[in-house]
Amino acid sequence: MRDRILTWIEHQVPQARVQHILRVEQLCGKLAQHHQLDVEKAKQAGLMHDLAKYFKPVRLLQMAQTEGLELDEILAGEPHLLHADVSAIVAREEFGVEDEEILEAIRNHTLGNPQMSPLSCVVYLADTLEPGRGTSAELEQLRQTSFENLVAAVWRTGEYSLRHLIEHQRMIHPRTILTRNWAMQQTQKQHRTQRASASDRITA
Repeated sequence: MRDRILTWIEHQVPQARVQHILRVEQLCGKLAQHHQLDVEKAKQAGLMHDLAKYFKPVRLLQMAQTEGLELDEILAGEPHLLHADVSAIVAREEFGVEDEEILEAIRNHTLGNPQMSPLSCVVYLADTLEPGRGTSAELEQLRQTSFENLVAAVWRTGEYSLRHLIEHQRMIHPRTILTRNWAMQQTQKQHRTQRASASDRITA
């Protein structure tokens, strides 16, 4: 099925975007393998994450409305933010993908979502951190963190994305902030648990 998906993509998006998609697919596989997740699911979600990236705004809105998605003022005013949700619709309708974990990972790759599954975290991170995004010290640190702790990487990558949006005077959807807050709280909870465990070992 990969060849069929890739052929479809090559007729829908510019070549530069195809290369981005392939890099996301590859990084998804590496992260999934490292974190002992389903590698094939991760790569499939990565390959299909941008199926609707170049759909016209009217088409994105129409497909979202047909699907019954809730459209707030930001999504209605910035339809490109719907491309993740619509890409999941295309994956289901065009390619017969029924695995909800894969569809959810495609849906969540742009805005994220509190309580994201590890697979969703992988695709969210790979989209921002694939090698073509740059080689700044901050990106390299985020890449390292993504292999050490998925949720911590979502927190830090969420903050990186928020700064980028603010610097470029772009709209910020509440889900982006909620995702960052969730990931931060989860990471801090992990650290508290680790400190308590270490303390127990010392006093035992």
